[in-house]
Amino acid sequence: MLQFGQQDASFQAAGGYEGIRQLVNDFYQIMDHSPEASAVRGMYPEDLSDARDKLTCFLCGWLGGPRLYSERYGQISIPTFHARWPIGEAERDVWLSCMAEAIERQTWLAVFKTYLLQQLRIPAERVVQASRASKI
Repeated sequence: MLQFGQQDASFQAAGGYEGIRQLVNDFYQIMDHSPEASAVRGMYPEDLSDARDKLTCFLCGWLGGPRLYSERYGQISIPTFHARWPIGEAERDVWLSCMAEAIERQTWLAVFKTYLLQQLRIPAERVVQASRASKI
């Protein structure tokens, strides 16, 4: 049995494209309805169609599935892309909290839910560091 993070094991554990799309839809729904997330939600455009597609495509490749993001949008450096916004620990924590709630809504194995949230903390912290560095 493959371990998460190897080949497409994480992509498969997430339910493939459709499972990831559901996660992303839940994530943005939570963000839209959470008063605590209003400042972070304000960093996004009113219409979330592009954001939903980009995050779904990114997560597909990041989890070992097809590299849809680069096929549709080209290469991305997550920290560099997000450096244009003032993202500190508070914004990181709100984003992760919304994602944690979205992950909990999925019918995935508990061990995969834990794994995924731990993995998402890594790029989230890199975004905070890039935001700090862009202010220097």
